[in-house]
Amino acid sequence: QVQLVESGGGLVQAGESLRLSCAASGMILAFDIMGWYRQAPGKQRELVATITRGGITNYADSLKGRSTISRDGAKNTVYLQMNNLNPEDAAVYYCYAYLTRSHTNYWGQGTQVTVSS
Repeated sequence: QVQLVESGGGLVQAGESLRLSCAASGMILAFDIMGWYRQAPGKQRELVATITRGGITNYADSLKGRSTISRDGAKNTVYLQMNNLNPEDAAVYYCYAYLTRSHTNYWGQGTQVTVSS
């Protein structure tokens, strides 16, 4: 059974940084896409950033320029470095993975990011 486990969330002050990590288990193949979504209270889940197996990245405007996504393809691990955080970035951040051959989406349980002003 495939599992995505996030870590690295927590409470920070505005202007500080966080690095989120997500490690996948139970999957031998490399995911074609891995990434991060977030969901704030009362809002829909939204894209933060994705990265393909080939290293092509895509960022949402909300964190573009303040975040960097990277992955270790051999380990099916993805990271999100977020800088200069502000209270609007507070949300539960979910790890995401997609495998093309089975058209399957995978989600982690989420990690809370809280930003105090």
